[in-house]
Amino acid sequence: MIEYIVPSNMDDRILSRGAEVLALGGLVALPTDTSWSITCSFKSTEGIKKLRALSGEREERYFTLLCSAISQFGEWCQMDTSRFRLINRLTPGPYVFILKTLRGTEKALGLRRKELGVRIPNHPVALGITQALGLPLYSISAKRSMIPGFKGALPQVNPDTPALSLIPEDELFQEAWELDNIEGLDLILDSAEEQRRIFSTILDISGDAVTVLRQGAGIWPA
Repeated sequence: MIEYIVPSNMDDRILSRGAEVLALGGLVALPTDTSWSITCSFKSTEGIKKLRALSGEREERYFTLLCSAISQFGEWCQMDTSRFRLINRLTPGPYVFILKTLRGTEKALGLRRKELGVRIPNHPVALGITQALGLPLYSISAKRSMIPGFKGALPQVNPDTPALSLIPEDELFQEAWELDNIEGLDLILDSAEEQRRIFSTILDISGDAVTVLRQGAGIWPA
């Protein structure tokens, strides 16, 4: 189902409907400041199960936590002044930050790792949905390979970061209607915009230095 929403004048009823779908374990596709994302509530066991099945991955290490403010992930991740300042300077924007989790986070969130990728996108619809739900969202990039029967270029394996294979950008979508062929989506929020077919920049700030895991839309050094 496609719902139309105007980013400059968003209808609260549509945001509430999207939040309700997420709260009930559904998957919602929404625009960001890079490519289309498919999301679920990070506290929904059913939603996470569906997102895993769609992504083809067994664990959440490949998911990004989509947030509307630093406070939404600050309680789960290790944060000091320098990391806070960096994130605050670059957000909202096309960056994913890899942070170490606080002790007990893995158990509380059902994670199988001690790092978490977090992102605050610069798009009113993505921000509006997280605010309406009152919770962060697990997200993955929507790809044409999720459409049954699709045959496209295989991901290119990056020897430096094999877990982050380089996916051709022509696998990404521009228009909302193109996502309608992805099975399992409960709602698509159409902002009537052509989305950029580009990935976010992934910065690992879990250690002493900033490491670029993937160069995307976000400029680094910034």
